[in-house]
Amino acid sequence: MAETVLWTVDELLAATGGKLEGEVTAALNGVAIDSREIAPGNIFVAIRGDRTDGHEYAASALEAGAGLAVVARPDEAMRKAGPLLVVPDALKALEDIGRAARARVAGKVIAVTGSVGKTTTKDALKVALSACGATHAAVSSFNNHWGVPLTLARMPRHTAYGVIEVGMNHAGEIETLIDMVRPHVAIITAIAESHIGHFDSLTGIADAKAEIFTGVVPGGIAIINRDSEFFDHLAAKARDCGITDIRGFGEAEGADIRLMRYILHDTCSCMTANVCGQEVTCKLGAPGRHVVQNALAVLGACEAAGADLARCALALADIRPPSGRGVRHKLSRDGVSVTVIDESYNANPASVRAALQMLAAAEPAGRGRRIAVLGDMLELGSHSQGLHAGLAEPVVQAGVDKVYACGEHMGALWKALPRDSHGAHTATSQELIEPLLGSIQSGDVIMVKGSLGSKMGLVVKAIIARYGSSTGS
Repeated sequence: MAETVLWTVDELLAATGGKLEGEVTAALNGVAIDSREIAPGNIFVAIRGDRTDGHEYAASALEAGAGLAVVARPDEAMRKAGPLLVVPDALKALEDIGRAARARVAGKVIAVTGSVGKTTTKDALKVALSACGATHAAVSSFNNHWGVPLTLARMPRHTAYGVIEVGMNHAGEIETLIDMVRPHVAIITAIAESHIGHFDSLTGIADAKAEIFTGVVPGGIAIINRDSEFFDHLAAKARDCGITDIRGFGEAEGADIRLMRYILHDTCSCMTANVCGQEVTCKLGAPGRHVVQNALAVLGACEAAGADLARCALALADIRPPSGRGVRHKLSRDGVSVTVIDESYNANPASVRAALQMLAAAEPAGRGRRIAVLGDMLELGSHSQGLHAGLAEPVVQAGVDKVYACGEHMGALWKALPRDSHGAHTATSQELIEPLLGSIQSGDVIMVKGSLGSKMGLVVKAIIARYGSSTGS
């Protein structure tokens, strides 16, 4: 049984020190914290979230097929519904299970952090390394205090390569998470203004990201953006943690994983890189200069993990942009054809600049235009006005014809833009939909970007609803 299931009861008892109530009859083949996502045999962990407490849904999770519920406050409804593992704290139990999963895996573990590019890099690593062995990685952006232990807890015992994304909003958060992960390879993609509202400076963000090095196992490898002004600072932090194998990726002379040539296309990219002495040429199944930069880190990590670099490079042709991070929708209805670049998942100044570069590389059809639809970038604190206004130059450089913006902070960009680029500026994304839809012309390429709290996904959905079914790419 131990070879075919994710967890045995004995393993869970040993990991958590909990007490079993009832009899487990199902093969425990998954872990979930959302009762709506329960599959038969899942372990449901009743953690307390920002808005809800999983204990309220433990009984329904068992009734939906969960093989076991991990709870701190059992009640009769839960006991009637199915077997329970009773622990003092459910989140702590999830962490304990995650640590046990990490301890039993003999394969290589790679951790990824950075201000931008974490999820794209994590997803690309999963595609690349899957060409060489059983690879486990988080779904979506599970990179926080519950996402990291959940990802670890789901990691099969036979994993050859584990890829764990680690995020933070405040100093000290990564250090706690990385102690569970204990990676062989740690990547920092970039240092940028994301969450700078919680820090005094970019150096503070760099220091917080450098916490990833505290968990690297002895003999492990650090992979850092060589083009970043913080490379030397981060390398010093890695050395302070006892890491001696430090590798840089980028275009800079002296980079261990160095970009030699690249070509950007509308829906893909091609690149040649020198990866620690090996020349590698590959096609990337997603467009954008930032994707090329992330691919350097991916190739470097694959080599560092001992994977077959040729196989990994070939597999990168199969990468696709994650939802809300560059997915292209080709739409057509009633003689009007438009392209939507969906970057609505999140935003900070660095990622907006990267999205604008993608818009610049896109070719409108006929008399179509490049349109940027931008929502507020959040968590920038006192830097917000200046960072929003600072996007005016990248907008102009990208050859954007019209800008549609929403939110209080985007008002600073609106004032800094040339008047002939003004489309509309509204308070909310919902209010922006009508003026935007009323202005769209056939051939337009429309890029939609904003922080998650700006709800720019509503704009994408509205365009798709108006102009037909999506053929996402």
